[in-house]
Amino acid sequence: MQEVHPTSPESQAQRFQALRRHFDSGASRPYAARRDALKSLGKALKNNEAAILEAMRLDMGKPVFEAYLSELGVVHAELSHTLEHLKEWMGTQHVTTPIALQLASSAVHREPLGVVLIIGPWNYPLHLVMAPLIGAVAAGNCALVKPSNEAPNTAAVTERIIAEAFAPEHVAVVQGSGSVVGPQLIERFRFDHIFFTGSRPVGRMVMAMAAPHLTPVTLELGGKSPVIVDRDADLNVAAKRIAWAKYFNAGQTCISPDHALVHADVMERFLAAFAMHVRGFFGDDPKRSPHFARIINAKRFNAVRGYLDHGRVHLGGQHDETARYIAPSVLTDVPLDSPPMCEEIFGPILPVIPWKQKDEVLELVRRNPFPLSAYVFTSNATTARFFTERIPFGGGCVNHCMLQFGNPELPFGGVGTSGMGRYHGRNSFDVFSHQKGMVTSSTLIDPGVQYPPYSSRKEKILRWILK
Repeated sequence: MQEVHPTSPESQAQRFQALRRHFDSGASRPYAARRDALKSLGKALKNNEAAILEAMRLDMGKPVFEAYLSELGVVHAELSHTLEHLKEWMGTQHVTTPIALQLASSAVHREPLGVVLIIGPWNYPLHLVMAPLIGAVAAGNCALVKPSNEAPNTAAVTERIIAEAFAPEHVAVVQGSGSVVGPQLIERFRFDHIFFTGSRPVGRMVMAMAAPHLTPVTLELGGKSPVIVDRDADLNVAAKRIAWAKYFNAGQTCISPDHALVHADVMERFLAAFAMHVRGFFGDDPKRSPHFARIINAKRFNAVRGYLDHGRVHLGGQHDETARYIAPSVLTDVPLDSPPMCEEIFGPILPVIPWKQKDEVLELVRRNPFPLSAYVFTSNATTARFFTERIPFGGGCVNHCMLQFGNPELPFGGVGTSGMGRYHGRNSFDVFSHQKGMVTSSTLIDPGVQYPPYSSRKEKILRWILK
């Protein structure tokens, strides 16, 4: 396993100051500088592809297909989309000017914020660093990147890629324990934006630490994302797609279906179809399958394994602490006040809860409000609209799961306690940009209505203009 050495406080300060000087010089602002840096990142990712895939295998047993799809493929797609539209996004946006401000023109200029901090998680340790970094660089910023120390092999490769792609005064990396390095960075230095992906408790701490500096934050958190299956859904398709999404990366995905709410009339048929597809994906012994990942560490293994003690194990349930393996599992008869129905599971265990009336579903979701995602399987457009309108959630799908994350044209982010701020595509560019509104006024004519001394005639003109 790769050993990653923590970055000392002195080195942290040197890197931050170099980033600040580089940004203040204006060198990161021109279109050519942004374009060339993003192209260099794409080249570095391709040069290190084998090392990335091997690092993820070592860190959490990620299958090559899953690692490429969720870590490299989507990052390359994000890069291509950004490069295609960068000049357009950087352009001045001209807007109308009301008659009260004439003769003048108005425009919105998007400018970089400055030096930003990006803190990545362990579950998608490359992707969830690179996606916001692409937006930050595209917007003309300098960035300090903190990869997750829980995936040390990937953190080491990430640092190598960034060093290969960028000048150290443009983008730099700091390593170490998040609980130590996070406060060292956020409390000591005034960043112009902080982008954090991780858990709700840590997100609250990041926001509190940023408050004294009034540093704006984007928080990409999580929550208990429900998948709702109505009785008119195509059960075979629903079971297959839900099983794929639930057990992708061994369930360690912030937008993974956390629990299934299945209409009671079709629950037994759904469970049978679900078990069939799990066997089709991973065989009779998923532990031997090369297509199933492992839990990231012993701490998470023990937390996830504990959920198996609540309810009835309908499928799976096998586990091996030494191998950090928990089988693809299904729980039924789960008490609604038990841990697996009160905490984000973040593992390969799916509680399945029956329902009869739509309002029951709303009440169940309100027990864990503001999920990051929600998924609805139904053949009825009215039913789909009912659930997607009545449940507050970040984003989702009808008749599939997790696909919303793969479209750079869609904003991605949470609502309420599942996060704040949006990114991907244009939204990534905007989150790292300041929108500066400017009015350019003519000096050829000066109506003079606004100047003292005021008069009833001027007031009448004012009221006419502003009516």
